[in-house]
Amino acid sequence: MAEPRLRATEAGGRVVDDPTEEELHDLLSEMNLWHRFVILARCDLEPRDQHYIQVYLNDDMSYQVEYRAGGPDQHYQAHIPTLPELDRPGPVVGLLMDWAHDRPGWREAVQWVSLRV
Repeated sequence: MAEPRLRATEAGGRVVDDPTEEELHDLLSEMNLWHRFVILARCDLEPRDQHYIQVYLNDDMSYQVEYRAGGPDQHYQAHIPTLPELDRPGPVVGLLMDWAHDRPGWREAVQWVSLRV
């Protein structure tokens, strides 16, 4: 069986290989103050475990989003304010899917700040 291109992992340990947008939406909509994060990793890029985007749910229900593109010198974060409850994770899911498929505009969609060590 071929290795997945994408792998989503949530705080409770659930793993979804090659998640659809709907599956990713479900993972993010299930985030709460006990299950605060979801990591979406690119399994097809080297170095392994160094290409990912992750979402953390803050106490105020805003999101901390980080992505890493190969190493500590390419590690960035952005803050996404609390969104309306109706489709709270929708814009974040869109950002993650755009990142995963390297669609134009994802880097400009939010203000990224370098986390260089």
